[in-house]
Amino acid sequence: MRLISCGTLVEKLVVTRCCYTPKPTLEDVRAWGQSFDKLMCCPAGRNSFRLFLRTEFSEENMLFWLACEEFSKETNKSSVEEKARTIYENYISILSPKEVSLDSRVRESINRNMQEPNSHTFDDAQLQIYTLMQRDSYPRYMNSQDYKNLLNTL
Repeated sequence: MRLISCGTLVEKLVVTRCCYTPKPTLEDVRAWGQSFDKLMCCPAGRNSFRLFLRTEFSEENMLFWLACEEFSKETNKSSVEEKARTIYENYISILSPKEVSLDSRVRESINRNMQEPNSHTFDDAQLQIYTLMQRDSYPRYMNSQDYKNLLNTL
C-alpha cells in the first residue's frame, strides 16, 4: 500500500530529489507546506514533523506509520509474523504506552488478521493514522513556530 502519490511529472521530480537530499532546501520546506504527501515523501520532512509530533505527545503516530512502511516490504513469512507481533505489541495493544488511536472496526480487523499476518495486516490502520496526522497534526505543524523557524533558517 503506497499512501503517497505524486501527481504530475514535476511533482515526481521534486519529491524524488527531496527524498535523496540529506538536508532540505528552502524549496523542499516550502513544498511541505503545499501538501502533506510532499512532507511525508521526504525523510527530512518526516523527521521534522516527527519532532513536532513529539512536542504534542503524538510521536507514536509517525513511529507506527514508519513501522508499517517497513513491514509492508517484508516478504519472509517468519519475519512477517515476528514484525507483526512487534508492531501489535508496540502500537495496537491497549497495554502499550505508544498505543495509536484506531476505530473499533480497524482494531477488530487487525485482531483477526494477527492469526495469520501478512504484509497487508496493518494497511487499514496505517491509512487511518496517516489521515489522522494529515487532518489533525499537519495543519498545526504548518502554523507552528518550529516550521516557521525552519523556513527562516534556510
